[in-house]
Amino acid sequence: MAPSAVSRQISQLELELNSQLIERHRRGVRPTEAGDRVLAFYQHHLGEQELLIDSLQALRGLQSGSLTLAIGEGYIESISGILSDFSAHYPAIRINIEICGSNDVIRLIVEDEAHIGILYNPSRDTKLRTHQSYTHPLCVITNPEHPLALQAKAVEIQSLGEHRLALTRVSHGIRQIVSRVEEDTGITLEPAVVCNNLLLLKNYAKEGGVSLLPDFMVRDEVRAGSLVAIPLHHRLFAFTETQIVTRLGRQHGSGVNKLLQKITGNLFKEQKAS
Repeated sequence: MAPSAVSRQISQLELELNSQLIERHRRGVRPTEAGDRVLAFYQHHLGEQELLIDSLQALRGLQSGSLTLAIGEGYIESISGILSDFSAHYPAIRINIEICGSNDVIRLIVEDEAHIGILYNPSRDTKLRTHQSYTHPLCVITNPEHPLALQAKAVEIQSLGEHRLALTRVSHGIRQIVSRVEEDTGITLEPAVVCNNLLLLKNYAKEGGVSLLPDFMVRDEVRAGSLVAIPLHHRLFAFTETQIVTRLGRQHGSGVNKLLQKITGNLFKEQKAS
C-alpha cells in the first residue's frame, strides 16, 4: 500500500477511537501507549478468530488448517523427521516453515506471524513462553589436523584471534553469545569470514578453518572423524540453550498443540530436557 493510504487509515482509526495511536519522529513512527493497546487487542482478536475456525472444523470432524513454525537453520535436520511424521498423520494441515536467525524467530513469534519457534540462545523476552530447553554448549570446530585439535584443554577465547575464524552474523544466537563473552572479557574477535549459513561454516572448518557451533550440530561429523568439537574456556559458552517457544498468552488450536507436543516429545529425544 502507498504510505499516504496507510496514513489515512491510521488517521481514520484515531478519529473513531478518539486517541492518538502513533508518534512521528525523524526516523519514522512508533505506537503510543494507546497504539500498543490497539495492537495487543488486534493480535488477541486474530488469535480468537483462529481458535473459532479451528473449533468449527473440529465439529465437522476435519483435521485441517495451517500453522507456521519459525526455526534456526541449525535445526533443519533435527526437525525434518518430526515434520514428516506429523504430516503423514495430519495430511490436511499445511505447515509453513520460516528459517531465520534468533532475532527474527523471536519477532515472528511475538508478532503472531509464527506459532512455534525453535532457536538457539534467545535473549530474554517477557513475551515468550519456553516449553522446553536443552543445554547445547558452544564449541570450537575444526578438522582433526588443526593445531587446536591437538591440544588437550579447553580453548581460551583470546587464542581464537590467532586463527582464521568464521562466525555467524549478529542476528544469530551464536554471535550474540560471543558478543556477551567479548563484553565480559574485554576481548574483541575479528572474524575472517562472516556469513548466515551454518553449513558453510561446517565446511569451512572441515577445510582447515575454525568456527563456533553448538555441539548438537556437529555430532555426526565428529563421530565420522571429519570434525572435532573442542570446549571453550568460559562459563557462558557451557550453558547456552536450544529453546522451544510460543508467545506467552496466545491460545493455540488443536493442530498447533499437536505439533508442539510432538516437537517437545521427540526433538533431541536422546537428550534429557532441562
